[in-house]
Amino acid sequence: MKTAKGRRGNNMEEVRMKCPSGHEEMRIKKVKKRVTFRGVNLMVPVEQYVCRICGAEAGTVPQAAAIQKTISDAYRKAVSLFTGDEIVEKRRKLKLTQEALAKRMNVGIASIKRWEGGTIQSKSMDRALRIALGDQAVGDSCTGNRAFSIPRIKLVLKEFESIFGRHILKKNDRMLFAAKYLWYADMVAHRETGESMTGSTYAALPYGPQLNNYKDLIDDIIGADESKAEPLSPEQKRIITRIAMKFSQERMVYDAAHKEKIWKRQPNGAIIPYTDSSELIGI
Repeated sequence: MKTAKGRRGNNMEEVRMKCPSGHEEMRIKKVKKRVTFRGVNLMVPVEQYVCRICGAEAGTVPQAAAIQKTISDAYRKAVSLFTGDEIVEKRRKLKLTQEALAKRMNVGIASIKRWEGGTIQSKSMDRALRIALGDQAVGDSCTGNRAFSIPRIKLVLKEFESIFGRHILKKNDRMLFAAKYLWYADMVAHRETGESMTGSTYAALPYGPQLNNYKDLIDDIIGADESKAEPLSPEQKRIITRIAMKFSQERMVYDAAHKEKIWKRQPNGAIIPYTDSSELIGI
């Protein structure tokens, strides 16, 4: 049984908690624990309730959340990624709101909130954070001379779907194929018009070119209102049609992307720069 007892200095509510074995009331104890997270051994400080008699351990929901954030930040420090607190501190030093940082990086504000709250960013996104928090905007080689737009991603994918007569944007398939169509559309547009279609940044991942930070973007893309996006130009529509006709089946675009040397030569997780668009061989 738990009953409120008051507020502690760290704003976490202290409760009364009985030992599950029927012993005395459990007390809060701060200890260091060894955990293995994503293959990395970490020593992290945790705060939980402990029975002095039998050593049973228990925790509240806020304590569990705090432990998860502590593990996340310890991991990020161990692999040289910005922690959530470091992102907040550097952002505030530059007098940037979360929205301003998101615009500087060409990502959604939800990503900034998640990273500051404990979600671990990819190595490529960490590099983008370091650029943006060093008082620079992420370069055009990452975004193809266009501001990032989630509604425009939806618009481009809808254009492909209207040609195919089928859905390629699917909630649970990790954008495995949709991202390849999108990548070709952005890269070919940059090669032939000087700017990408969506301003998206792409990373070289084991399954081919992928929309960077795609896990955080899928729900936002699916829920986006494409009518709010800048309309596609006739030239952009022609490019999408060419790509759709060249790769009429999803496996075709997947295989073609895996043959592209501009993906092959990048280390895992690295950004594929738009400046390489002239070297495309698939289309």
